[in-house]
Amino acid sequence: MSLGFFLIAIAQEQPVDSLIRVESPFESINENEFPGAILYLRNAGKQVYVQHRGIEMYCDKAVFYKESNFIKAIGNVRMNQGDTITMNSKYAEYNGRNQKAFASGNVNMRSPESTLQTDTLHFDRVRQQAYYRSGGTVRDTASTLKSRVGRYFMRDKKYQFLDNVVVTNPEYVINSNHLNFYSDSGHAYMYGPSTITGKTSKVYCERGFYDTRADEGYFVKNSSIDYNDRNVRGDSLYFNRGRDFASGVNNIKITDTINNSVIKGDYAEVFRAKDSVFITKRAVAISVQEQDSVYIHADTLMVTGKPENRLVRGFYDARIFKKDLSGKSDSIVSRQTTGLTKMIGSPILWNGVSQMTGDSIFIQSNVQTEKLDSLRVFYNAFIVNKDTTGGFNQIKGKELTGFFKDNELSVVNIDKNVEHLVYLRNEAQELIGIDKRTSGRVLLEFEDGELVLDTYYNEAKGTTFPPDELPVNARTLRGLNWRGDEQILSYNDLFKGKSIPKQIKIQGLPLPVKEDDFFSKEDLENLNENSELKKEDLENRKEDQIENIEGTGDN
Repeated sequence: MSLGFFLIAIAQEQPVDSLIRVESPFESINENEFPGAILYLRNAGKQVYVQHRGIEMYCDKAVFYKESNFIKAIGNVRMNQGDTITMNSKYAEYNGRNQKAFASGNVNMRSPESTLQTDTLHFDRVRQQAYYRSGGTVRDTASTLKSRVGRYFMRDKKYQFLDNVVVTNPEYVINSNHLNFYSDSGHAYMYGPSTITGKTSKVYCERGFYDTRADEGYFVKNSSIDYNDRNVRGDSLYFNRGRDFASGVNNIKITDTINNSVIKGDYAEVFRAKDSVFITKRAVAISVQEQDSVYIHADTLMVTGKPENRLVRGFYDARIFKKDLSGKSDSIVSRQTTGLTKMIGSPILWNGVSQMTGDSIFIQSNVQTEKLDSLRVFYNAFIVNKDTTGGFNQIKGKELTGFFKDNELSVVNIDKNVEHLVYLRNEAQELIGIDKRTSGRVLLEFEDGELVLDTYYNEAKGTTFPPDELPVNARTLRGLNWRGDEQILSYNDLFKGKSIPKQIKIQGLPLPVKEDDFFSKEDLENLNENSELKKEDLENRKEDQIENIEGTGDN
């Protein structure tokens, strides 16, 4: 039977544009081995050529079933769709009735943007989709992507990878159970528990975007970034690998895993290479200690330096709180490794019932015991506490040095130009006099916050007045400014008098589109009896569906 006669016979049965067309150097019929089929073979110089509605296929051997318009291609198979898609395999079959193809054996499908390697591949020409669930590998210009299940949407140049997804790049590895990848842009969308692991960082998210070519990403659900010694969490995180930079919006929590400290706020920037963190909007730095944690709040916080020499700086209305001590100043600088905290710019400090002010205040803690050790007030030092009658015990001088015992002031030295006004009481706590004097220096000793001994040096002058002999307007030293109503007594008091900043509305990431199943009921009905496929090969298995792979729901 000649090739020309064969084509005429087919043309009498079906419309010309629906026919599979075959060209071959050799053709034969073998009813014993291939009943109802025509066998085509290549020669030394030319392969079998197959064409149908814009698709071309080359192979060493073809078995064509003309009645059902179905063909099998065997050996060195190459299938071309225009100039955009080329597929190579050991075996392929094609159904001209529904334009469905199946390939197996070292399948390699190439597009201008990427290459797919798998063992078995289904190809739907009508919907322009390819599908595998036997494991596949995709390579583009920047990365290699592997998964157990994969689907390629050719019109959108989009891959949907499911189950054991691994993206490998020289700089990082992505692991996920659901990842959508756009081969033209290199953009990846991750759904469900996913990680991006690099040499100096690890990102976790349950919904996120990553540009595999620009090395930057955006993550919006249960997201975190680990930087060896820091963990960053927040409602929305941005990450740029090349700049060693990350930022976060809303409910940010940055944990220093080496120094056991935490920073919170609603906006943060992290510069890994510079060991620097900037955080604002209700910003709080927490030094977690076994006995008594320390909280520093300011409009803006910066944490800088290597872990062994890390510095916390708070700017603009800075505040500090721990169980036995609290204060305010324009700025606060604290170094956890040395235990030194500096309050600069109109500082005020409360310890028990005592209020202290000055031009600047330095507080020294014992880093081993985590207890207060000492403090120094430089210039215009003023210590005051309220007496039960409504008056104030006041001592002022140029400089103040205090020492703590069990986190309470025990001994205080005040030097230079000392002025002193103290209400004196007997054991029954009855007021017996008001002591007012000046000296060059005074040593004070306290018990339970009460003054029990004062010793004056260097030309002490003054008088103890009976209570009714010292006028009320003479009972106040110049510079007294009692601010007891501002005392910070709890964590929430750190924010007293401040409005709650409005959180930024986060631009979310789209949920994955629920695609139609790849296989349909018609595929089962149209499965050719001569196909190498079985009906179970065309079933949409539950274990291959998105909702059974992600491992978490998206809200």
